[in-house]
Amino acid sequence: MRITRIVAPLVVSLGLVYAAAAGQDVAVSPQYDTTHVYVAPEEFDRFVASLIATFGGTTTKQGVFTVTPTSSSTMSQLVLTPVGSISVFGFKTPIPYPFGMERTGYLVTDLDGATQAARAAGADVLVSPFDDPIGRDAIVQWPGGVNMQLYWHTTPPSYPGLKTIPENRVYVSADRVAAFLRSFVTFSHGKVISDLPHAPGIEIGRLSDTYRRIRIQSKFGLLTVHVTDGHLPFPYGHEFTGYEVADLTETLSKARAAGATILAGPYAADHRNAAMVQFPGGYIAEIHDTQR
Repeated sequence: MRITRIVAPLVVSLGLVYAAAAGQDVAVSPQYDTTHVYVAPEEFDRFVASLIATFGGTTTKQGVFTVTPTSSSTMSQLVLTPVGSISVFGFKTPIPYPFGMERTGYLVTDLDGATQAARAAGADVLVSPFDDPIGRDAIVQWPGGVNMQLYWHTTPPSYPGLKTIPENRVYVSADRVAAFLRSFVTFSHGKVISDLPHAPGIEIGRLSDTYRRIRIQSKFGLLTVHVTDGHLPFPYGHEFTGYEVADLTETLSKARAAGATILAGPYAADHRNAAMVQFPGGYIAEIHDTQR
């Protein structure tokens, strides 16, 4: 079997911790990091029901709001599961740019301070802070083209703690990974907890190859960086989040019964059993358990 390395030489050695820049740590806690999912209004209720049937949990009351700085209207609901929180949007109007391209919402203690810190760390502020019905928001882009929302609530939210911490899964080129790491780790006050130059390619759908995989931990939670050449088979790269469950087989059975489709796997790698799953409405997620 031919093994092809598809990454650039290491710029971060295993276990290296970036020194966070001086300044306020604006993170709150991982249960307030929400994956942003945009679905068609007619798929909204079916998608939410599928998530709850698969992972368990509760929802907030569904409503219709303007959540952008320019005119728009969207159905909105928060799904709180034991394995991660999901913000669901079903726009009834055309979606203003660049909304729909952000992957995650991070709750911060100070939106203006967080926006300034992101910019100082090398991020591009795509959408300057603006008011929404319950607080304020901004959208930033990290080097490598990774878009995220930063948000702050007028009344501090209180969500249940998580049983497992989801991982934010990003795909970055070898050309931009060093800049992404410097920028995001500085902003998040996090650390690189692993940097594997020859991770098994099965994790990105390329069985005969290896690739570079980096894991970051911060008060925001977990983030996994996949460094690739972009030659990715579907559905890899479309998933935003990886969810850790107690029993993958049982969870996949629940997902299928709730209308989801297994796109890849299950497969074993990195002490995990994992699969790629597409929920009603099109949302794709990685789901895994830890091998015992």
